[in-house]
Amino acid sequence: MSEGAPPRSKPLAGLRILDLTRLLPGPVATQHLADLGADVVKIEDTGEGDYARSMGARPGETSAFFKLVNRNKRALRLDLKQPEGIAVFRRLTFSADVVIEGFRPGVMDKLGIGYERLAEINPRLVFCSISGYGQDGPYAQRAGHDINYIGYAGVLDQIGVAGGPPAVPNFQIGDLLGGALAPLVGLLAAVIDARATGRGRHVDVAMTDAVFAHAVFPLAGLLARLAPPPRGADLLSGGVPCYGVYATADGRHMAVGALEKKFWELLCDTLARPDLKPFHLAFGAKGEQAKRELAAVFAGRTQREWADLFDKVDCCVTPVLHIGEALDNAQLQARGMVVEADGMPQLAPPWKLSGHDFGIARGAPAPGQHSAEILEEAGYSAAEIDSLRAQGII
Repeated sequence: MSEGAPPRSKPLAGLRILDLTRLLPGPVATQHLADLGADVVKIEDTGEGDYARSMGARPGETSAFFKLVNRNKRALRLDLKQPEGIAVFRRLTFSADVVIEGFRPGVMDKLGIGYERLAEINPRLVFCSISGYGQDGPYAQRAGHDINYIGYAGVLDQIGVAGGPPAVPNFQIGDLLGGALAPLVGLLAAVIDARATGRGRHVDVAMTDAVFAHAVFPLAGLLARLAPPPRGADLLSGGVPCYGVYATADGRHMAVGALEKKFWELLCDTLARPDLKPFHLAFGAKGEQAKRELAAVFAGRTQREWADLFDKVDCCVTPVLHIGEALDNAQLQARGMVVEADGMPQLAPPWKLSGHDFGIARGAPAPGQHSAEILEEAGYSAAEIDSLRAQGII
């Protein structure tokens, strides 16, 4: 920003989101929108609400999980099983740009607040549905979780060591790639289109589809071999010496990503093992032998010793950190990726926009914390709000 220029609005300022999602995928998606300045109204039922509030928390406390994925939002409690609650929701859509939901296909239609009905009220509305398998197809009504989605997409089959079973990743690929990031592309594309044409769209995102759409290397391997790539034995899954994980003397690990020949040769010189240079991309018996010899070298020093050494050598060899160490990592700290809010460290958004400084204006909201102010903005009087509260609608 040039000196003296007025401060710019946040990129998504003025965009109002009605968020009916819970747990992980949808809340992460809407938190990204909220971090960029959108007004996200988190709508929970008048009972338990978002189950994430209590997951891993002591009685009466809010979980760290919930706080990590619901900052910068406002909260409204609303009973959508009551006609009065449905009437309130419809009224809120008058001024909304986006409705985002994560129920099974058909639930919103049964409630009378599906896309077609809401588009009659607000033709500009973008309605985003996040589900495991999509709004149609033979699996549409099936229950599922991350492990099921990546299993169907041909990705879980690729995760694990050679000769072993598929390994369950401790990173929710389907939920986060499929349910948190993928919806943002379709949703924001539809918002741009709606602002140009005055007509919204129904954005249908299946987490299984999103994982499958990014299964580039498994498909490339299949096309090259006319057979599925072997688990733990392909180019990027541990099949060659130059790309893999090696244990250190203290039971920690180093990540070796020396795919390019120049990096591999620099690695071999650094380890005083120039004899390994010919086995850069070796598969089979020669590759396995080179991996064993490389493993023996890395086993001779601690992770800290190796990290200190390779910190000065630009050949893509780095320590495998645990999350606590990642929070303190110099690069992530320099990038502002760790922020404090709600009395705990939180993860900043993964994008930097010129003229926009990320900040946490409010921590994760309490249930229904902003119900009155949200309804006032929709034109409800204080007496009407009191009546809705007395009836248990909010």
